[in-house]
Formats: sequence, structure tokens, C-alpha cells
Amino acid sequence: MREVDLAALETALAEGAPVIDVRELDEYVQVRVPGVTHIPLSEFVARVEEIPAAETVYIICAVGGRSLQAADYLSGRGINAVSVAGGTDGWQQSGRPVESGA
Repeated sequence: MREVDLAALETALAEGAPVIDVRELDEYVQVRVPGVTHIPLSEFVARVEEIPAAETVYIICAVGGRSLQAADYLSGRGINAVSVAGGTDGWQQSGRPVESGA
């Protein structure tokens, strides 16, 4: 399983790579990385067809545990997926921009 750091995520976002946020709705509404797509881990298997085709799919959660699970699942389906170490919490703590609201 591969993990990437926040700098790699920042570059990926700038390049238009898909980033899937697997946190639950209340977490997502409270704070999120701009430009992510929300597919909660609790709905992930049922909504896997919504994952865009891309060279690499980035998966983020709060700190990295749930995103590792989702990335592992996608890797098992032949999708190159990486987990973002540090997650949304690390992104926010680093002073990078965030969004909130529905």
C-alpha cells in the first residue's frame, strides 16, 4: 500500500487528479480540502463505480486510517489508489486552505 504526503496531494490537486474524501457527512461538512469528492467509507463499496478513471486516485480521511482501507479496496480492484498520510486534519493544521458547509 502506498501513502503520499500532503505536498504530493497539493500537487495532485493542482494537476486535477481525483481526490476522494471517505469521511462521514458531518465531518465533510465541518471542514474539507477544496476540490475533493465525497464518498463516505460507509457507502464506498456501493458507490465504487463513481470513482473516476485516472492514473492515480487519492483517498483522504481525517488522519489516514479509513483512507488506507479504501485505497486497499480500490487496489484490489486494479485501481491505482493512494492514501493521504495526515489526512484532512494534517492539511488544516498545516495552514492550507479548507472549505466548510454543505
